[in-house]
Amino acid sequence: MKTMATLNSDIMAITLQMELQYPELLQYMGEMPVTIPNQESPEINGAALNDYYHSLALLVNKYADSHPVKGHTG
Repeated sequence: MKTMATLNSDIMAITLQMELQYPELLQYMGEMPVTIPNQESPEINGAALNDYYHSLALLVNKYADSHPVKGHTG
């Protein structure tokens, strides 16, 4: 499993990709399955963070397959 720092970095990178390439996709983040439950502790366990990252990546990949990047003539 990735370290917490790596997961945080990966989540920030994929979120930035969404903001830059597919800003309309951000509206669907609320439909993702809940992978980080509300916790009384401020810490998020690594498994939940890993699941969240993979949910984001799946969302972006599915969307990218059916929507070309704006300005890209690939």
